[in-house]
Amino acid sequence: MPAQPMGIRQRLTPRSLIQTKPNQRQGVILVLAAILIVIIFAMVAFSVDLGYAALTKSQLQIAADASALGACLELSDGLGPQPINTVAETTTIANAAALSIAGSNKNGDQSGTYLDTSSDIQYGQATYNAQANTWNTTWGVAPYNAIRVNARRSKTSGVGGDRKLDLMFAPIMGIDDISLSSSATAALLPGIGFRIPPGSSETIDVLPIALDVPTWEALMNGTGTDQYTYNAASGTVSAGPDGILEVDLYPYGNGALPPGNRGTVDIGSPNNSTNDLKRQILYGLNEYDLSFFNGELRTDDGEIILNGDTGISAGIKDQLEQIKGQPRLIPLFSAVSGPGNNAMYTVPKFVGIRILYVKLTGGSKKVIVQPAPFVSAQVIRGGSTIGLDSYFTPPRLIN
Repeated sequence: MPAQPMGIRQRLTPRSLIQTKPNQRQGVILVLAAILIVIIFAMVAFSVDLGYAALTKSQLQIAADASALGACLELSDGLGPQPINTVAETTTIANAAALSIAGSNKNGDQSGTYLDTSSDIQYGQATYNAQANTWNTTWGVAPYNAIRVNARRSKTSGVGGDRKLDLMFAPIMGIDDISLSSSATAALLPGIGFRIPPGSSETIDVLPIALDVPTWEALMNGTGTDQYTYNAASGTVSAGPDGILEVDLYPYGNGALPPGNRGTVDIGSPNNSTNDLKRQILYGLNEYDLSFFNGELRTDDGEIILNGDTGISAGIKDQLEQIKGQPRLIPLFSAVSGPGNNAMYTVPKFVGIRILYVKLTGGSKKVIVQPAPFVSAQVIRGGSTIGLDSYFTPPRLIN
């Protein structure tokens, strides 16, 4: 066989064939890189949309929380034995507050959060379950002390801001939008007492004047006068009936009790002076006053015994006049023993009132009060039921 040219033999050697493989690998890497770029882009797009959705959901939660807390503030005027507002008036006012607050809270691409009052807002009664240590809410049951707000983006083409959240990159993968919702429940929680921690500058508006339980219970059952009107809008009092019954705090004779009966009580130093009473009437109890009771007074553990005086001094007339129309707590006593400044009052509960009329000089002395809702940050929450004369904490998010 004739010898082949050297150039041809070199082209047929395995070594020359192997030299073509790097080019093949480069082609494969380019294909893989293209695929990876698409995958990475999809992951980045998914992460951006996921973050956008998470941010919007957080904003919806903020709107729901704020709306529930703000609207819950309006529920207090619908509480009590003879509330300032009817159930319908209370929910109308609370709905308006919820809508206004939600509307000022943006979410996603919306400058405000949309609420449908017929489906996104519920009212009910929250009570404490001591065994489970939770607050249980029964929706639709009055008196309302709780509200739930549901802020959502859930409809394909909703009214206002109630539509699904449009995504930015996910449509490439066929996902155009997403449904989101957040809810919040806020409640005015019934109280079992009140506290002021040591070193605090806080005060609580407790009037150091006691009323007997039978008279209060008679008032709750419809026995009383109606000679004065409290205007909730202006906070003023005028003559004439307003549909809310009243009772006289001024001491009167009762054969079943020591002379004087009702009177001022020492919530603080046992040597309470008239100046102490004036301060407490105007500015409430302070940390020093409650330090004589280990910082708190509560009635869930039993009755409280308070020293006092069977009578009301004319020296506190001006201070009582100054707080007319303002809500205050007063102690109710079930029994009193001892005359004068040796009187000892047995106090099973506190209730909310407002003063309407004061006359402590001359004849026919009177201190006329009517039931009033009372809300304070110093109230200790608790209790399993809500009574007509319950008092409350400020709105709090529950569950």
